[in-house]
Amino acid sequence: MSEIVGGRVKVRLRSFSRSLPMSLLRAREAVMNRFRSSLRLFNITEQQWRVLRALSSVEAMEVTALAEATCLLAPSLSRIVNDMEERGLVKRSTVPQDLRRTLVSITPKGYMLIDAVAPYSESIYGEITRVFGEEKMELLQSLLKELAQELDKLPPIVYPENELSPEISQLSSGQQRGRPKSAVRG
Repeated sequence: MSEIVGGRVKVRLRSFSRSLPMSLLRAREAVMNRFRSSLRLFNITEQQWRVLRALSSVEAMEVTALAEATCLLAPSLSRIVNDMEERGLVKRSTVPQDLRRTLVSITPKGYMLIDAVAPYSESIYGEITRVFGEEKMELLQSLLKELAQELDKLPPIVYPENELSPEISQLSSGQQRGRPKSAVRG
């Protein structure tokens, strides 16, 4: 329970500044702030750039694998791919053996865009590496990868429907919030 101590509310949680999700979000924002102006220069969103980057190393990718690779929910990815297809950056095709499956690939125009953005992107990576240090960058990448792998090994956390007391349940009633249960993990 929260309590009021000396006129301040005392909550039994770790300090907000020590929250892992918030620390990761702050770091992500600091990094993305370096990249956003170059993406705006080329009139592409962060999500569109993630799609292009994920597709740049493969001939084509199934939509579900692309959603997982880019940490995008399928409905969002569908809208993003529609827009990119209209702009001629990617194309969709069906898998001949299973017409229900869709592949996405980069078009020549999409590769031209990647080639145009690449020098800006690499320059920004260089700046971040110089400021943070090459060894720390390698360690950070390694630790983040290891964290994701270890957490992915854990079973999902599923709470029973009757987990909450009726009083607390009332506080959280209403329309369901957050990612749907079938959402892509990322």
